[in-house]
This record gives sequence, C-alpha cells and structure tokens, in this order.
Amino acid sequence: MKKVILSSVLMLALSISFVSCRDAADKAKSATDEAGAAMEQAGEDAKEMGAEAMEDAKEAGSEAMEQAEEAGEEIKAGAEDAANDLKSKAEEAGEDIKEKANEAAGDVKDAANDAADKAKDAANSAADKAKAAVN
Repeated sequence: MKKVILSSVLMLALSISFVSCRDAADKAKSATDEAGAAMEQAGEDAKEMGAEAMEDAKEAGSEAMEQAEEAGEEIKAGAEDAANDLKSKAEEAGEDIKEKANEAAGDVKDAANDAADKAKDAANSAADKAKAAVN
C-alpha cells in the first residue's frame, strides 16, 4: 500500500509540475503577446506623433508664407507711396521751374523794351539836336 500511496503522491507531484510548467509557458506567451502589442501600439503612437509633427510643420510653413506675403505687400505699398510722393514733388518742382522761367522771360522782355525805349528816346533826342544844329 505504501507503494500505491507513494506512486499516487509522485503522480500528483508530476502533474502539478507539468501544470505549473504549462502555466509558466502560457504566462510567458501571454507576456510576449502583450509586449508585442505594446510595441505595436508604441509604433502607431510614434507614427501619429510624426504625422502631427508634419502637420504642425506644414501649418508653421503656411503661416510663415502668409506673413512673408503680407510683408511683401506692405513693402510694395510703401514703395508705391514713395513713388507717388516723388512724382508729386517732381511735378511741383517742374511747375516752380516753369513759373520762374516765365517770370525771368517777362523780366528780360521788360528790360529789352526799356532798353529799346531808351535807345529810341536817345535817337530821337540826337535827331532833334542834329536838326537844331542844322537850323
């Protein structure tokens, strides 16, 4: 009977060790599956973060382009204003020059007329003196 009991105990011990080995193998497989799933999730998360980073970079690039366009438009508007101011001042200067030239021409004309009148008066006076001397 001792043999039967000892054999039974031995069989029980062997079955428990097989069961615990099977449990350990199942746990290892489960842990491996969980680790694989975690790595897969980490890969997907990294992929999403990369996509978000690309989207953020595109938005930043778009904003920079918009700001550059606005700055270009402001520079263009400033240049147009400066050109218009320069044109107005050039026109004013041209009008001033034309006005001064007309005044100078009028002054020269008046001086020439005065000189002609004086020459005429002098010629008439000389003619009158010559007549008087002849008479």
